[in-house]
Amino acid sequence: QVQVTESGGGLVPAGGSLRLSCLASGDTFGISAVAWYRQAPGKQRDLVAVINDMGRTDYAESVTGRFTISRDVAKNTVYLQMNSLKPEDTAVYICNVNVQWRANYYGQGTQVTVSS
Repeated sequence: QVQVTESGGGLVPAGGSLRLSCLASGDTFGISAVAWYRQAPGKQRDLVAVINDMGRTDYAESVTGRFTISRDVAKNTVYLQMNSLKPEDTAVYICNVNVQWRANYYGQGTQVTVSS
């Protein structure tokens, strides 16, 4: 089992920045990829960014150039640096940890609110 804990959300004005953290604990051997999703009220959950075990990253088009996903392997933590935030980035951001390309674990999410 893997426990996933997100932190770092909050309220920021448009144009501001936030850094989210995703801590994986428990049986973390064999983590294949870590992804950030977001879900706004009444909308589907969308993939924001992903980093795999080789360090390769990929981003949704809507955040490319503004968001950066990174990891600290020693700390079992993945970060999502969010710059130039827009009101449409407002959502609950949820971290997903994939183990051996089979099991998926999700955190409870952290709220990000961007005021206009």
